[in-house]
Amino acid sequence: MTSAVDLRSDTVTRPTAAMREAGLRAEVGDDVMGDDPSVNALQARLASDLGFEAGLFLPSGTQSNLAALMAHCERGDEYLVGMDAHTYKYEGGGAAVLGSIQPQAIVQAEDGTLPLEKLASAVKPLGDPHFARTRLLALENTWQGRALPLAYLPEAAAFARSRGLVHHLDGARLFNAAVASGVAAREITRHFDSVSVCLSKGLGAPAGSVLVGSVEVIAKARRWRKVLGGGWRQAGLLAAMASHALDHHVERLADDHRRARELADALRELPGVDVETPQTNLVFITVPADATPALASHLQARGVLIAGSGPRLRLVTHLDIDDAGLARAIAAFNAFFAAR
Repeated sequence: MTSAVDLRSDTVTRPTAAMREAGLRAEVGDDVMGDDPSVNALQARLASDLGFEAGLFLPSGTQSNLAALMAHCERGDEYLVGMDAHTYKYEGGGAAVLGSIQPQAIVQAEDGTLPLEKLASAVKPLGDPHFARTRLLALENTWQGRALPLAYLPEAAAFARSRGLVHHLDGARLFNAAVASGVAAREITRHFDSVSVCLSKGLGAPAGSVLVGSVEVIAKARRWRKVLGGGWRQAGLLAAMASHALDHHVERLADDHRRARELADALRELPGVDVETPQTNLVFITVPADATPALASHLQARGVLIAGSGPRLRLVTHLDIDDAGLARAIAAFNAFFAAR
């Protein structure tokens, strides 16, 4: 049976045979006790590669971001974040619910940056008891598939330093951003005090994210991970698969980006479909309102899966979509619009 072409997200990838084998061979221990060698190796590797002192392996990107916010901020503090950022909009309000940390949402520019003049006006007067203490600036890379401009990163870091703010990056698709920008990931992360790196998206690992930062911040985050229920035992099985992904699946992200561009170019030919030019592996299209939800049903019947019914849709290329799968998806879209 032919497998589905799943464009819903890059989180749907399945471990490759080689990745499964790496998990089977993994040395393991008890990570809560700190003696799982595969976990320790993964944490140390990413910390070193990205320019930080220490790392912490967590079950999810959501928990990694939350542990970072709770490690950096105290109750009643405030963090500045994009209006459409994942940490603000799509993580269940965890910082407010569990950390008692107030978000101050800023409207992002089209390239995903937070304009410095808007940030400056959002920072609260220091020492005034009427206000929450502005403590942290959080950015996201990539944002809606866009890599933050390299020139913006030192500007945002300098702003954070000038205001005494901690600087955190939700690097859920950090390596996509690095590959698209033509730089090593470290050239992006060196501007931040902490970075959360997701391993289960484009890199294709089954689960997990690594938070990197100073020894002090990671020690605090480790405690919060336990409080949040994220302490795990023989996690070396997953850590070894994540290490395999770092060894073999970073450079190949360029293939996902190429396929995203090819998909965008093909869909741009369809009547009434507006296509945003992709930078990485996320393709955003807007289809006619009267085409939904029939489009999703049509595609599913032909083995092509998409998330939502529109009219704005996000299509994601990833490790499990090859050129043949991409051609099937394009053919299914073409057939739907040819019949309208």
